[in-house]
Amino acid sequence: MKNTVISLLALTIATPALAQSVPDDTTTDSVTDTVVVTAARASGGISTATLGSSATVLSAQDLADRQTVIVSDVLRDVPGVSVNRTGAVGGMTQVRIRGAESNHTLVLIDGIEAADPYYGEYDFASLLADPGARVEVLRGEQSALYGSDAIGGVINYITATGREMPGFAGNIEAGSFNTVNGAARGAGTVGDFDYAVGGSYSGIGGYVVAPEGDRRIGSKIGAVNGKFGYRSGGFALRGVVRYTHIDADLNDQDYVATGNAIDSGGMYLNDAVYALVGAHYDTADGRWSNDLSAQLQDSQRHYFDDSGAETTGDTGRRKKVSFVSALKLGDDMVSHVITGAVDYEHEEYRGTSAFITGSNPFNSTDNWGLVGQYQLTVGGRLGLGAAVRHDINERFRDTTTWHLQASYRLDSGTRLHAAGGTGVKAPVFSELFGYSPTSGFVGNPNLKPEESTGWEAGIEQSFLAGHGRIDVTYFNAVLRHKIVSTFAPVYTVINATGSSPHQGVEVSANFDLPAGFRFDGSYTYLDAHDEADVVLTRRPSHIGSANLAWRAKSDRFGANLTMRYNGDSRDSNFATFATETLKAYTLVNFGADVTLARGLSLFGRVENLLDTDYRENVGVRSPGRAGYGGIKARI
Repeated sequence: MKNTVISLLALTIATPALAQSVPDDTTTDSVTDTVVVTAARASGGISTATLGSSATVLSAQDLADRQTVIVSDVLRDVPGVSVNRTGAVGGMTQVRIRGAESNHTLVLIDGIEAADPYYGEYDFASLLADPGARVEVLRGEQSALYGSDAIGGVINYITATGREMPGFAGNIEAGSFNTVNGAARGAGTVGDFDYAVGGSYSGIGGYVVAPEGDRRIGSKIGAVNGKFGYRSGGFALRGVVRYTHIDADLNDQDYVATGNAIDSGGMYLNDAVYALVGAHYDTADGRWSNDLSAQLQDSQRHYFDDSGAETTGDTGRRKKVSFVSALKLGDDMVSHVITGAVDYEHEEYRGTSAFITGSNPFNSTDNWGLVGQYQLTVGGRLGLGAAVRHDINERFRDTTTWHLQASYRLDSGTRLHAAGGTGVKAPVFSELFGYSPTSGFVGNPNLKPEESTGWEAGIEQSFLAGHGRIDVTYFNAVLRHKIVSTFAPVYTVINATGSSPHQGVEVSANFDLPAGFRFDGSYTYLDAHDEADVVLTRRPSHIGSANLAWRAKSDRFGANLTMRYNGDSRDSNFATFATETLKAYTLVNFGADVTLARGLSLFGRVENLLDTDYRENVGVRSPGRAGYGGIKARI
C-alpha cells in the first residue's frame, strides 16, 4: 500500500497536465482563476484566485472529454469525494465529501435544492449529464450559506442557458449490457428572451449483480428539462423545470448467512419534479442587486416485490422561498460585497407500507434562515470572507452557523488559502418516524441535529503563466451528536455522546501543455473514525484519479485516458453483524472521437479496460469490461 500511495502522489504531482476549460461565463485569464458561483449567495460568485475554501469546477469540456453519461462517475475525479453505488446502474448512488455522511452533502440543480426530503439526501442515480452542463464542488462546512445538509460541502450542477450555448446538441450511443444512452438539447435567443429545452435517457438491459446468481439487473433512467430567461436592462426573470424518472431492478440480500445479493427483489420507481421561478433587479449601475425566487421539489418512490405487488413507498416535498440582496462597494482595486438573505423552507414527508394501516398523514417541518455574508477583494490578490446564518426551526432548537475564509497570492505565483466554519444536519424522516416490522426498527422523534466544526489550510503553486497549478490542502473536522443505531432496549437511532473526527489531505494538479494535451489529477488521503474510534464504512483512506486528454490542432480528433484508484475500505455485512474489507482496485477507461463533418462526429470508449473484478459493496458484483460507440451532433 505504501508503494501505491507514493505512485499516486507522483502521478498527481509530477505528470504534465492540462488546464480545465470552463464555460464562457466563468472563464478568466488562467486555470487558477475560475469563478465559483456556489461560493456566494449573491450573483457573480467568487474567483478561486481569492477564495479560501477548496473548490473544483468540472467544465462542460471535462464532461465531454470523459464521455460522461452518469454525473456521479465524473465526481470520482474530484479531490475529497468518494462515490458508492449500490448494485447496478440505477441503484442508490451516494456521494461523500471529506468523510462526512452521504446526507451531509447539499446538492443543487440549477439553484434548486435537490435532496429528497424523505431520505434527507440526493440519489445521484437519476442525474444524467446534459450537453453543456458543468459541476461545481465546494468542500468544507457551508451551512452558514445554505443551512442544513452542507456539512461535507456543496455540489452544484448547472446547465447552460440558451444565451450561453445556442443551437442544437445531441448524441446517441449503444454498447455492452444492451445499453442505449442519448441526450438532445435545443436552445437559443429571441430578443431579450432565451430558452433551452432538452432531455436525456440511459437504458441498460442489465448485468448479473448477485455473486451466485444469474438474474440481470437493469434500469431505465430518463430526464426532461427546460431553462428560460428574460432580461431587459437591470431586470431579469428566470425559470427552471426538470423531471426525472427511474425504473430499476433490485436485488434482495441474504441477511441470514452470507450477506450476498440474491436473485430476487423486484424493482422500484422513482419520480421527481423540480421547478424554480425567480426575478432579479439591479440598480445603482449594478452595484445593488435584489433577487427573489421560489422553488419546488417533489419526489415519490414505489417499491415492488417479485410478484409486482407494491410493498413500500414514500413521498417527499419541499417548498422554498429565498430573497437575496447584495451591495457592491469600492472599485476594481478594492471591492466589498455585503449580502443579506432570507430563506423560508417547508418540507413534507410521508412513508407508505403494506404494514401501515389507518391514517398516515404527512409530517412536516418549517425553517427560517437569516444569512449575512461579506467578501473583501484587494487587487485580485487578497480575499477575505465571512458568513453567518441563524436558523429558526419549528421542530429543533435554533442554530447559528458561521464560516471564515482567506486567500493571498504572492508574486511568485504561490497562493495561501484557509477556511473554517460550522455545519448542521437535521434528522431525516426515517430517523424520526420510521417503522419496519421485519427488523423491529422504530424512529426516535427526540433526535437533535448533527453538528460539525472544521477547518482547512492549503498552498497552491501556479506555473506557466497561470496555465498550470498544483494545490495541497489539509482539512480537519469533528462531528458531534452523530446519529447512530442502537439495539437496546429497542432497535432505533440515537445521538452519540462522543465525537467523530475526520482529517486528511487533498492534492490536485491541472496543467496546459503544447500539442493539445491536458492533464487533471487528484489524490485524497482520509482518516475518518466514529465516536468509538472505528474506521467509518465506505470511505477509502486513499483515492486517486488521473485524466489525460488530447485534441488535435485541427480539432478533428480527440482522445481521453482516465485512471481511477479506490483504496481499501470497510463495509458492513448485515448477515454477520461485522465489517469486511473491500479490496483496493484501479479502473481504466479510454475514449476517442473523430469529426466526420462540421458539427458531426463519431465517438467510442471502453470502460474498465483491464476487466478488473471489484466490489463497491459487500456481496455485490460490479460490471466487467464494457464498450460503447455512438454519434454526436452540434449545430
